[in-house]
Amino acid sequence: MAGFSVSRYVPEERSVWGRLTARDSVVRRLDWPLLGSSVALSFIGALLVWSATRGRDSLTHGDPYFFLFRHALNTGIGLALMIGTIWLGHRTLRGAVPVLYGLSVLLVLAVLTPLGATVNGAHAWILLPGGFSLQPSEFTKITIILGMAMLLAARVDAGDQLHPDHRTVAKALGLALVPMAVVMLMPDLGSVMVMAVIVLGVLLASGASNRWVFGLLGAGAAGAVAVWQLGVLDDYQIARFAAFANPALDPAGVGYNTNQARIAIGSGGLTGTGLFNGSQTTGQFVPEQQTDFVFTVAGEELGFLGAGLIIVLLGVVLWRACRIARGTTELYGTIVAAGIIAWFAFQSFENIGMTLGIMPVAGLPLPFVSYGGSSMFAVWVAIGLLQSIKVQRPMSA
Repeated sequence: MAGFSVSRYVPEERSVWGRLTARDSVVRRLDWPLLGSSVALSFIGALLVWSATRGRDSLTHGDPYFFLFRHALNTGIGLALMIGTIWLGHRTLRGAVPVLYGLSVLLVLAVLTPLGATVNGAHAWILLPGGFSLQPSEFTKITIILGMAMLLAARVDAGDQLHPDHRTVAKALGLALVPMAVVMLMPDLGSVMVMAVIVLGVLLASGASNRWVFGLLGAGAAGAVAVWQLGVLDDYQIARFAAFANPALDPAGVGYNTNQARIAIGSGGLTGTGLFNGSQTTGQFVPEQQTDFVFTVAGEELGFLGAGLIIVLLGVVLWRACRIARGTTELYGTIVAAGIIAWFAFQSFENIGMTLGIMPVAGLPLPFVSYGGSSMFAVWVAIGLLQSIKVQRPMSA
């Protein structure tokens, strides 16, 4: 891809900790703006989740700190996963991709068995003991990125090719299609949309022929029409698209969430009503405000400035990820970073866009900010991959 610098991959020691000297330490080579902006987003998210849930006894079981503590716990586990990912290194994980991919496919298949559970209309969860749940599709995003990167970069990083050939691209697309088809059967349309954008981002970064990109765009359009005509989507998903096309269609029904979200954001003005003082939030007018619609809490209680800060911080994450993608000397690292960029960028745009009424409601969390363990763990593993790419590249890169 134009703008990315790729050279022949030179194998290095697997564990980054044993390779770097005290002077050239891991801590010194971390991308601190990336880490700082990600932590700041999670901290802001904790406050917003707390504000959205502290008065909802039906959700908190009478404990106003219930979701605050869980969000903090999820963030702590996510940070531990990030550290573990950096310790292992993205190159070590490259060798484990077949196992990780197989496990992720088995997990999404398990959702279609009696182990699966329906939450908010999507049969996309596995219930665990202790009141916890797992959404396997969040981790599938990572394994699609790693799997496609492994296939597309193998011969290029070995110096045998300048760009992936058509056969390699076809294999990579087949690898992505399997879990996407299973997730579509749940049906979890939002996750499939993110995965499709990831695939496009990966192909663009890999240097594959543009014919594949245009072909996929055409196939995606044809597939969307076929899905609509064949009745694959559930009624509530069709209603969401209808409400997006015509906001006045059913303002008290399927369009209720979006209308209330826009009211909440609009009432915040420039500086907001103050944390814990939003009438829409305390009045519980916006459903799912701690997860999919958490941005409405920011818009109402922190105003345009607070909501804008979230967007700026997300922009910093994407900017630093782009710098990492451009600075790596191997195609594998470039592709992994590009897949994460596509994932974060589209999911953030879709989540914020649906609260503003410029995108259809798709049930996607806002990275780092929304409440949810699976999503939080996945995005922090992605940050760990980005940091590993940054840490393990030559200092001159």
